[in-house]
Amino acid sequence: MKSLRAAWVVGALVFVAGCSRFGNEEQPQERHERIVSLSKQYNEIIYALGAQRDLVAVDISSTYPPEIKSLKTVGYHRALSAEGIVSVNPTLVLHDNNVGPEQVMRQLEQLKIPMKVFETKGEDIASTKALVGEMGRYFHREAQADALNQKLDADMNKALATAKTFTKKPKVMVIHFGRAMNVYLVMTKNSTAGKMMEWAGGEMAVTGDKGMVQLSPEVIAQADPDVLLLTDFGYDRLGSPQQVATLPGVGATRAVKSGRVYRVEEHDLVYLGPRTGENVLTLQELIHRGDAEKAAAPVPSEREPGAGR
Repeated sequence: MKSLRAAWVVGALVFVAGCSRFGNEEQPQERHERIVSLSKQYNEIIYALGAQRDLVAVDISSTYPPEIKSLKTVGYHRALSAEGIVSVNPTLVLHDNNVGPEQVMRQLEQLKIPMKVFETKGEDIASTKALVGEMGRYFHREAQADALNQKLDADMNKALATAKTFTKKPKVMVIHFGRAMNVYLVMTKNSTAGKMMEWAGGEMAVTGDKGMVQLSPEVIAQADPDVLLLTDFGYDRLGSPQQVATLPGVGATRAVKSGRVYRVEEHDLVYLGPRTGENVLTLQELIHRGDAEKAAAPVPSEREPGAGR
C-alpha cells in the first residue's frame, strides 16, 4: 500500500512538472521586450493592433493615440541622440529609415542594439494595408490587422463614393505651423494631405515638388483658398478663428471672409494608417460644409419679396 501511495505521489509530481514545462513552452511571448519606436506611423498601428505592451519610448513627433504621450520620448526622429535611446535600455529599435543623424544610427549599430525596419512603406492605401498586415504578423495580431484593413476599405469606399457626388472641388489651404519669420509653412498638393484632399473631393491651393513649402503673406492672399485648415499647433497658439483673421495675408482670403476656417490634427494628415479612411471622411465633411449649407439654403425666385436685392 505504501509503495502504491509513493508511486502515485511521484506520478503526480511528474505530471505537475510536465504541465509547468509545457506551459512555459506555450508562452514564448511572455518574455518582455523593451521597444523604442521612432515612427509615428508604426506607433499608431502598434496601438491599433493592441501590441503596445512592450513599447517603452517613442520619438517626440508620435502623438497618437493620446495615451502614447505617457511614454518617454527620445527626441525628434531626425535629430536623435544615442544617449537618449540607450538610457531606456532597449532590446529593439523600430524605425522607418526616416531617422538621423547618420552618426547616431551608426553608434546604435556599434552598440549592437537590434533594429528593425518593416519592408512595406505604407505610402498609399494598398501599401498601408500591406504594412498593417506585416506588422500584424510580426506582433502575432493577424486577426486585429485583418479587422483594421476591412474598416479602412469600408471607410475609403464610402469617402470615394461620396466625393463623386460633389459638383465642385473647393480649393483648400493647409497651414502646418502658423507664421514664423513672416512666412507660413504650408502643405502642398504633393503631400500626404494632398492625396487625402483629393480623396475627399477637394484640391490643394498650393503646388510644389516638396510636401511643404514656405510662403509669404502676399502669396497666401494671392492663392485665396475657399477653405483654410490649420493644424493643431498653429491653431491652438492663436486660439480662435477671429485670431486667425488677424494674420497678414490670411485675413484677406475668401476662406476667412466666409468663416470657413477649421482646426485639424497634424498627425491625421502627414502619414497613412488604419484611421486614414476616417480622416478622409472628416476632411470631406469640413471642406464641403459650406457647400452643403449653400445647397440647403432656399433660392429666392423673382416673385419673392427681396429677390434681386
